[in-house]
Amino acid sequence: MTAQLIDGNALARTVRAEVAGRVAALQQRGITPRLTVFLVGDNPASQVYVRNKVADSEQTGLAATLERYPAALPQAELLARIRALNADARVHGILVQLPLPVHLDAQAVIETIAPEKDVDGFHVASAGALMVGRPGFRPCTPYGCMKMIESIGYGLKGKHAVVIGRSNIVGKPMALMLLAQNATVTVCHSATRDLARHTREADVIVAAVGKRNVLTADMVKPGALIIDVGMNRDDAGKLCGDVDFAGVSQVAGWITPVPGGVGPMTRAMLLVNTIEAAEAAAS
Repeated sequence: MTAQLIDGNALARTVRAEVAGRVAALQQRGITPRLTVFLVGDNPASQVYVRNKVADSEQTGLAATLERYPAALPQAELLARIRALNADARVHGILVQLPLPVHLDAQAVIETIAPEKDVDGFHVASAGALMVGRPGFRPCTPYGCMKMIESIGYGLKGKHAVVIGRSNIVGKPMALMLLAQNATVTVCHSATRDLARHTREADVIVAAVGKRNVLTADMVKPGALIIDVGMNRDDAGKLCGDVDFAGVSQVAGWITPVPGGVGPMTRAMLLVNTIEAAEAAAS
């Protein structure tokens, strides 16, 4: 393998240690940063995600509460509970695990969270702040990707970045964050003609579509920086990303693994957002 690995697990440990120090500083002032996580239904992947988020929080000293509800929970009840937590000064961050059962309007649920407690960074106020370059909570996955790029000292100014995927959760905010660092950004998606033509010209590629092998070695410029956001299963049932890791790692300059890459950093940036919410409330 020629590419250098960007170790998300190691970087996440460093971030958690920094958060733990900030948590301790608030605790000395009698303030315990607190995160509430909602899990509606019994989606197996969501159960794993929220369990890891709560465990990460507790490792840093953050108080994390998981509220579980049946899939048939009426929307009015969920919104009422969120509003109650909005008004609770002891709670600094609120996260609703997605996806939600189909009868629930996910956007309406997200918009009910107070912007100052929107630690997932999905509220329209958070999206607007990112759009215009104002301070605000950044969506955790692209935020983690940016920290990984920063960790290797990679300068984005003037570089050509290709983002594969245009979701509100990863693709669009990722493009905006790259633009904020003066990269030239191309966003590719399901209607893009000749994806490989775009990726072969890229210095940085972020693959975030949830499709195995969407990026292969012949689509990558030698020495490129590859960020793999995907989380899929291969034919043997093993976790894999959107990138053909075996092939692309022979061409790229840097690459993130799956697992152990973007995933741990996504959870780490949730902790950063939560401690920032608590610090802002305490100021």
